[in-house]
Amino acid sequence: MTILITGAAGFIGANFVLDWLAQSDEPVVNLDKLTYAGNLETLASLQDDARHTFVQGDIGDAELVARLLAQHQPRAVLNFAAESHVDRSIHSPEDFIQTNIVGTFRLLEAVRAYWGGLPEDAKSAFRFLHVSTDEVYGSLGATDPAFTETHRYEPNSPYSASKAASDHLVRAYHHTYGLPVLTTNCSNNYGPYHFPEKLIPLMIVNALAGKPLPVYGDGMQVRDWLYVKDHCSAIRRVLDAGRPGEVYNIGGWNEKPNIEIVHTVCALLDELRPKPDANSYSAQISYVKDRPGHDRRYAIDASKIERELGWKPAETFESGIRKTVQWYLANPEWVAHVQSGAYRDWVQTQYAATAEA
Repeated sequence: MTILITGAAGFIGANFVLDWLAQSDEPVVNLDKLTYAGNLETLASLQDDARHTFVQGDIGDAELVARLLAQHQPRAVLNFAAESHVDRSIHSPEDFIQTNIVGTFRLLEAVRAYWGGLPEDAKSAFRFLHVSTDEVYGSLGATDPAFTETHRYEPNSPYSASKAASDHLVRAYHHTYGLPVLTTNCSNNYGPYHFPEKLIPLMIVNALAGKPLPVYGDGMQVRDWLYVKDHCSAIRRVLDAGRPGEVYNIGGWNEKPNIEIVHTVCALLDELRPKPDANSYSAQISYVKDRPGHDRRYAIDASKIERELGWKPAETFESGIRKTVQWYLANPEWVAHVQSGAYRDWVQTQYAATAEA
């Protein structure tokens, strides 16, 4: 028995591989393109582990995917591969179209051909699990009910539009071809090994470096926060017991405005790594011009996965964010190594352009 995981050198995918192999001896084939956000250093502990096979490649490479499927005969394919940063999608939308839409289509085609040739028992047991986002649902008003699995898709950024398209393709391959698919739509993840372009790791890294902590607009954009290891456990549960063709929303039941997140990170750093001058890291907060089309609020209703599959998050935000800050403080080498010249150039371009006087 083997599973094939795409995008498994990225933040969520790598955490899933580490979590999977900590609990199971079932081998993993890891296919990752190693874009700027893919980092094999995250998986360094598996370097000599025979259960982990890494292959550098693109999900859009149909020949490569077909060859891996034929060679390893996986019982499941889990698709984490995606371009996932809204700001980058605003500046370079074509990358998101190619990976999230075209890449998903080619992956589905290869998987459909492989699945169609399996013996009947293996065919019925096979699963294709597609990992997606709550951003496909659009933005909520302050008093609107949280997103359920039947909420209408209303994506507002090139990123969320490309993920919505990939979700629709996955659904179509189930209804048209019978491919046994599962789709998960998660809220904002945070935790170890998060690339420092996203809010929480960016605040930690900038705070420690004495740099400004850029907050978009008034900082009152609300997100639901999900500790990455909780997300991993939810995906395992959906893979084990989810019903083919179904969608499962995965959330942390932790709605918080961005500015509260930033102040929480600063308070933890004040406690765990106080500045020599005893000033608070919150003095580094800098409000910048809001990004175009910035969604005001996301909220996940994760009742279905709890009701049908018995899953709920183990971490509160308070416990998860403390673990996250502690991890970054304990792993400065990992942070330094992922901050390449290309990453620094991106951060400078993005936030220098939006800084307010």
